[in-house]
Amino acid sequence: MLAAALVKGERRALARAITRTESTKPDDREFSESLLTQLLPRTGGAMRIGISGAPGVGKSTFIEAFGLHLTGQGKKVAVFAVDPSSRRRGGSILGDKTRMEKLSREPNAYIRPSPAGTTLGGVARRTRECLLLAEAAGFDIVLVETVGVGQSETAVADMTDLFVLLASPGGGDDLQGIKRGVMELADLVLVTKADGDLLPAARRAVADYHAALHLMRPKHAGLFPNVVAVSALEGHGIAAAWTEIAAIHAALSHDGRLARLRSGQARGWYRSEVQAMLSEAILSDSALAARARALEDAVAAGAALPYTAARELLGHLRPA
Repeated sequence: MLAAALVKGERRALARAITRTESTKPDDREFSESLLTQLLPRTGGAMRIGISGAPGVGKSTFIEAFGLHLTGQGKKVAVFAVDPSSRRRGGSILGDKTRMEKLSREPNAYIRPSPAGTTLGGVARRTRECLLLAEAAGFDIVLVETVGVGQSETAVADMTDLFVLLASPGGGDDLQGIKRGVMELADLVLVTKADGDLLPAARRAVADYHAALHLMRPKHAGLFPNVVAVSALEGHGIAAAWTEIAAIHAALSHDGRLARLRSGQARGWYRSEVQAMLSEAILSDSALAARARALEDAVAAGAALPYTAARELLGHLRPA
């Protein structure tokens, strides 16, 4: 019933499916697995776009303007805004949906804030599965907004077709604050707030980022990332950003690189799930958990090598 309603594009069905998918309850996990298995043949049809940038760069403001531009062209847009989690209660503390008021009222848009929890990478553990649910529900474009930019917060690039990096109009000064690894992941750099008094600075920043990117090896051979100045408030550059994104996606699709990219991402997803399940298996067994703590204490005291301790612990695991 839920699968049929979701395929018809019913928003309540999608919301219910995502809620159960994000749940850690065993019954919900079993239900979600069954649901996604049914829907898997209907997935893969959306353009997947990751969006990241330092806090305060204007990610939510840009996404709202960008989403409205896309829905204005008849596209169905889903947004997964992964917020930092409250340390006390574990819930989302920013609530991006409240900052995208116009887009949240758009019939062809769906916004879902999700707490990052303890998962590294600026994305929730189940974001990939939620992305598949949105595709099965008929959304043309799925945007994944991450918590921010950092060495451990680039996991969004491992689940999307394109990675868009937002930068503030600080020019060369901002280049020092953005890690080279993050820049190398970018398919497109957008300099935000390119309006008013900040317009000259934004133009300088475009030139600085453009020069910096051409000193790096491109993520995809023959596709050097471009840099575009955008103003979400005035609407400047939004259409140009979409033109760039569509062109990159088309180029990747044309020669089979997109299919290979997604295949590699699926392999990585599988491996990360294996690692997560191994950790859960250890913690769910009281004897194994106690042995894990003892080995960790031995490593911390300098009495054992991490590799040796890890191998010993895994040696205690037995097939169910």
